[in-house]
Amino acid sequence: MAQTDARNWFDEGGRAYSQFRPSYPGTLAARLAELAPSTDLAIDVGCGTGQFTTTLGDTFERVVGLDPSGEQIANAAPHAHVEYRRSAAESLPASIRDHSAGLVSAAQAAHWFDLDTFYGEAARVSVDGGIVALLCYGILHIDNPGIDERAQQFYAEDLDAYWPPSRRLVEREYRDLPFPFEELEFHAPSIQKRLTLDALLGYFSTWSAVRAAREAGRAGLLEDVGRDLAALWGDPATERVTTWPIGGRVGRIRA
Repeated sequence: MAQTDARNWFDEGGRAYSQFRPSYPGTLAARLAELAPSTDLAIDVGCGTGQFTTTLGDTFERVVGLDPSGEQIANAAPHAHVEYRRSAAESLPASIRDHSAGLVSAAQAAHWFDLDTFYGEAARVSVDGGIVALLCYGILHIDNPGIDERAQQFYAEDLDAYWPPSRRLVEREYRDLPFPFEELEFHAPSIQKRLTLDALLGYFSTWSAVRAAREAGRAGLLEDVGRDLAALWGDPATERVTTWPIGGRVGRIRA
């Protein structure tokens, strides 16, 4: 299944992505490690700036983070157990030995892949019984009803025309993706983070739809929501609890 969104929206802005995108809870990596037949090696594909890669590094002995964007790799968070390489999901580096990885993961990235080709590569590098995890997080929720309502409007109404078609796959938690593996029941914890107003707007700025709107001459959409949220927020330094639900598909590869 080839995806239609060929453009890599994250070739630029790696520093903002690193600063504002949320990281994943350690319990998520720990649960995947429990399922994996080996924790010697995990491969995180479409790793961006390492939000999930570094979490895996706390659990797996060695982690290789791969992303086609040099800008993302240049801004990736360091970790003693993690190495980063520039690589597309559809052509993993030959230096990764066949049948060597206990886990192949893709966090908030699989909707950009040519899945048929990626699945072939995942099977090639996985040990027998290895785990494939396609993870995604949904739209955030903020612990203030008025602020949350305006954030939801920004996502679903203001930016509706600018989201790529693949975004709908995330909204459906990848349930519409083909998944040719032995699927496992998996309940993921949510991401939770405390955000100031500036941090929230910084996160919004990393959305592909915001970039598309800016290129279409609609940069004012982000300015408008910033102004509206500032009126609702109070002291902009106030931190508000923000939650992202995690979904996706987890399966086991058999030789």
